[in-house]
Amino acid sequence: MAKITYIEPDGHRQTLDVPDGWSVMEGAIDRELDGIVAQCGGGCSCATCHVYVLSGAVGEPGEEELEMLELVAAERKPNSRLSCQLEVSAALDGLVVQIPQTQY
Repeated sequence: MAKITYIEPDGHRQTLDVPDGWSVMEGAIDRELDGIVAQCGGGCSCATCHVYVLSGAVGEPGEEELEMLELVAAERKPNSRLSCQLEVSAALDGLVVQIPQTQY
């Protein structure tokens, strides 16, 4: 289990214990955080779980994720990722992500 901090669009910070094997998106959906829509349920086919990684080592996005990042509604930045593609493990303990103002 890792502690992941989510900064919601209104600036509210929540640090959650997210089980290993879940995605960062699943942790947000489980706690009904504002801003993560996840229309495709984590299939990397909708870009509505876009986040900005503020701290933590998450590796590089794969080709499919890079293609979907072209479709994000909010500004795409170098630290943009799809939270459905960030699998939680001990290595992500302490990760901080910011949810953008819009997913549409």
